[in-house]
Amino acid sequence: MKILQLCKKFPFPLKDGESIAVTYLSKAMVNRGADITLLAMNTTKHYTSIESLPKEFNHYESIHTVDLDNSIKPIEAFKNLFSKDSFHVKRFVSDRFKDKLIEILKAETFDVVQLETLYLAPYISTIKEHSDAIITMRAHNVEFEIWERITENTKFLPKKWYLGHLTQKLKKFELENLNSYDYLISVSERDLKLFKKLGYKNGAMASPIGLDLNNYKALQTQELGISFIGALDWMPNLEGLEWFLQKVWPILSQRLPNVKFHIAGRNTPDHIKNLNVKNVEVHGEVPDAIKFIDRYPVMVVPLFSGSGMRVKILEGMALSKIIVSTTLGAEGIGVRDQEEILIADEADTFCDKIVDAFELYQDDNKLGKRAYEFVLNYYDHDVLAEKLLAKYQNLIDNPYPKELTVV
Repeated sequence: MKILQLCKKFPFPLKDGESIAVTYLSKAMVNRGADITLLAMNTTKHYTSIESLPKEFNHYESIHTVDLDNSIKPIEAFKNLFSKDSFHVKRFVSDRFKDKLIEILKAETFDVVQLETLYLAPYISTIKEHSDAIITMRAHNVEFEIWERITENTKFLPKKWYLGHLTQKLKKFELENLNSYDYLISVSERDLKLFKKLGYKNGAMASPIGLDLNNYKALQTQELGISFIGALDWMPNLEGLEWFLQKVWPILSQRLPNVKFHIAGRNTPDHIKNLNVKNVEVHGEVPDAIKFIDRYPVMVVPLFSGSGMRVKILEGMALSKIIVSTTLGAEGIGVRDQEEILIADEADTFCDKIVDAFELYQDDNKLGKRAYEFVLNYYDHDVLAEKLLAKYQNLIDNPYPKELTVV
């Protein structure tokens, strides 16, 4: 089976959920006999030196990249206020990327073209013009839902209006393109139900993000601390961290005076870097996220915006950590409070759950062990890749008549 995978950023290094989701799935599919060609935008925000990729990043049949300046330019952002185009999507529209896509499609025949996220939808018409491949959309999130939640949580009224305006245009784009691809792969049953409610009518399946569990071998915890890790140039992560520091930590530090809070994340803003708070250590971007998570017994994921599923929760569970998250943070994973993780949405109860977490950790860490078993049973990337490839093969063997496809 020949697959062309399109990405809006290069899926390495594995320091964010999207890169992990893309890399682990593609590796697992290759291990099961698929030939995958990668075409990725190499953006200014997440630029990767292709020449310095590690030897083990060798699963692709071939790798193609197109440099893209997707930085936010104030003048363009202002002009977009008077445009019908989605500013979120427009930043990933590139003539050079389109030309490279056409070149690849003319040179090779593919069975499947797999789009990683909605931001590749502008290229669907190009794919249809130059290929008969099945076009699949792997929706890592319901994109407009993320921004609806961010907008709802924004207090500054001018910013709230601006974000709401951008969100409406993103939603319009997402709904207009909802049935333009042949098959939808959502990362959770919850998202799949929402897509169908919004009007999706073509074939679909839920296929969660999986992990290569061979990479997650828990070691002896070295410090009695709490970890937080997440890209801090992503608004939901920063929003959740600031809530924790302002609302939870002042209470928790009094109840657990000997416990330290460790913060790690790419592009940590100066006001977080320069924190001068007792027992709070800011690490910035760490070289190895798995080792960082593994070092502390308790991990917090305080999220109030976002969509899809949080890969960092899966990583913490795979390392047998006790996770304390909000309801939204745990959304889409299928975990239960007190069974695999701890869940709370208010500052005082979140604090209580962290205190409980240390007691549970010292009581043979039974919760962390159940978390690991849960990931082992439901989020092994090999099992998930096998199911997805079987679905692809079925679509290849029994294609939908083009004239009957809902558009």
